[in-house]
Amino acid sequence: MNIAIVGATGNVGRKILEVLEKKNFPIEDLYFVASSKSAGSKLKFKGKDIEVENLENFDFSKANITFFSAGGKISERYVPIAAQQSVVIDNSSFFRMDPDVPLIVPQVNSNHIKNMKKNIIANPNCSTAQLVIILKPLHDLFKIKRVIISTYQSTSGAGKAPMDELLEQTKLSLESKKIVSKNFTKQIAFNAIPHIDMFADEGYTKEELKMVNETKKILDKNIEITATCVRIPVLVSHAESINIEFENEFTIEKIRNALNTAEGCVVIDERKDGGYITPLEAEGKNETFISRIRKDNSNNKAVNLWCVSDNLLRGAALNSVEIAEAYIKNK
Repeated sequence: MNIAIVGATGNVGRKILEVLEKKNFPIEDLYFVASSKSAGSKLKFKGKDIEVENLENFDFSKANITFFSAGGKISERYVPIAAQQSVVIDNSSFFRMDPDVPLIVPQVNSNHIKNMKKNIIANPNCSTAQLVIILKPLHDLFKIKRVIISTYQSTSGAGKAPMDELLEQTKLSLESKKIVSKNFTKQIAFNAIPHIDMFADEGYTKEELKMVNETKKILDKNIEITATCVRIPVLVSHAESINIEFENEFTIEKIRNALNTAEGCVVIDERKDGGYITPLEAEGKNETFISRIRKDNSNNKAVNLWCVSDNLLRGAALNSVEIAEAYIKNK
């Protein structure tokens, strides 16, 4: 396959490169594409230097599959152009709720790829991706009625500049110097900010509504879901506290077994000090880790659990490449 990566110099673009190389993805020609600012620079792939080309005049007919990881405004402008000549896998939010664009997590709904009508496949929000990979096997067994979720999201979900600012603010804070936030609404170092993306309807943020709408589109429109999304001072990996209410009877043992045997999931849940996974430990790993599995002591039809996943991998680069694999397999 001939592959192009738009936004190749960004956080997710570089991770896509890593995933393609680790998977030994079948590539004949590889094209790196970015803004005019990055055009002419070089990136390595399998020890070979490849020059970054300018997005403004790139010929998309050279690529069988094009990954877009350059933000919603770039996708809005250039994805329709690319999709005339290449299958596009888009990481932005722009096309996710388009009824003619399948929104895919391969372990959950790869069969929806056949519904593609515009030569575009959307990758979900990073928090949604790690959520639905857990919900799917449980929904199949016990039928999910409602989900209440609180997220603890790393700064990498907002890009490289916010990651750099976390490091900068941490240093300033330790030196008791004044902090002026640039990429966050409030200080992020040694803090937690209950606000990701813009405010939308009824006091919810766009990030929270993405989780609701995308989960319904990917898994089941009848599942009720509500979310609170929080940015925390962590560089990589998102954590989620999830309460799941079922329609059918369940046991903790059946839930453990279902998750431990689900593709992409690993249960690490010992009821002792340190018997769970934290964001730091999930960084650089492909799996979504599930811990703290326990019955909701206020509702005998519900369970509480904690999950952690590398948002740059499961939520973006890894999921994108797995979409490409599923597309090749199903075409």
